[in-house]
Amino acid sequence: MTTSSERPAADIAVIGAGIVGVACALELARSGMRVLLLDRQAPGRGASYGNAGHMATEQVFPIADAGLLKRIPGMLLDPLGPLRLDWRYLPKAMPWFVKLLWNMRAAPYQASIAGIRALNEASLPAWQALLDSIGRRELLKEEGSLLIHERHESAESLTMLAMRMRAQSVPVEEWSRQAVLGRVPALTDRVRGGLFFPATGHVSDPHQVVLALHDAAERQGVRFSTCRVDSVSANEEGVRLETSAGTLVVPRVLVAAGAHSAPFVAGLCGKRVPLDTERGYHLMLPREAERLPVAVTSLERRFIMTPMAEGLRLAGTVEFAGLERPPNMQRARQLERLAQGLFQRPLNTESATPWMGFRPSLPDSLPVIDRVGPQGRVWLAFGHHHLGLTQAAITARLVRHFHDDTTDSALPPLAPYRLGRFA
Repeated sequence: MTTSSERPAADIAVIGAGIVGVACALELARSGMRVLLLDRQAPGRGASYGNAGHMATEQVFPIADAGLLKRIPGMLLDPLGPLRLDWRYLPKAMPWFVKLLWNMRAAPYQASIAGIRALNEASLPAWQALLDSIGRRELLKEEGSLLIHERHESAESLTMLAMRMRAQSVPVEEWSRQAVLGRVPALTDRVRGGLFFPATGHVSDPHQVVLALHDAAERQGVRFSTCRVDSVSANEEGVRLETSAGTLVVPRVLVAAGAHSAPFVAGLCGKRVPLDTERGYHLMLPREAERLPVAVTSLERRFIMTPMAEGLRLAGTVEFAGLERPPNMQRARQLERLAQGLFQRPLNTESATPWMGFRPSLPDSLPVIDRVGPQGRVWLAFGHHHLGLTQAAITARLVRHFHDDTTDSALPPLAPYRLGRFA
């Protein structure tokens, strides 16, 4: 670390070594910057470690929809439901949920869709280019994904969803039971059909993707420091970070700390950002690596199953309980029960491992990607909720353009992701 009287240790410090922070660090180093990457954990050990691994480019709709109000009683009463609001966290969560409901109005809701869609449409090509550039394209499986249904009465809902998606230019195909079982023969014939999304995919191991990018970043000159960032401030002369390893003074900082980003934004910009966390759970089944060829989501059961190199990952359950409360691993174990009856042969759950991580969520379902603060010294890339993996590569490309103050007409415009949208 360095003091203010010494030469800066880097041109920019990146706070957060998850998938977004590491991808940004690599792109910034390629632009010629000296980059210092900071995290209290090893790279990729936070939310990026346990995400569903799905490149969810089809998910262009905000997390709040017209059906949310009907689900609130169940969110409070069912501790193992797919969408859970811990009643003890309710007083703290209420301001965030009010903003969430406010964004369900027609104009902001459509603005959120446009912002999500713009990032998602550019996400898969950005990932292809990024993984090609480090020689690790094999980590990305571009074989599409499925949303299946089991109840006859769900067919109309799925058709309506397909129509809404086509209206947003999302490639989608309506598949019969025979088509679904032909692609995924391990499923039971209680499956009645589904939607196939050809422009999606999954990764074979989300953690390995982070490590591959980090290795490439280190070869590009990025330095990593395991430390806790306690406080931050910025002025016309630079950015000061007080860390567990000492004081660091740099010309610029990029906040990419996911669900932990809000205090840094407050310290650097004096702005309270309405950031909360969706606590996501997964259950990893190490003996089921070959069960599915593509990621499969169940409409009625509200969870996703993704094939990975180290097994089958069951994920998708969401809990609002803040950053402090211990994980409720029964929610992860519940995923095994959700999968029962979906397969011709029961899943092998021997040595199954549960996990919980914090997804950073903003009430309009859009991330913050911006350059703010004194002399534009504060750069921001956080709040991608459950689309952090999907949108990481395109976010890194956008952040790279902060360095030379240029725009690229091929990239999404930054206006929807500006910090200033929060009063």
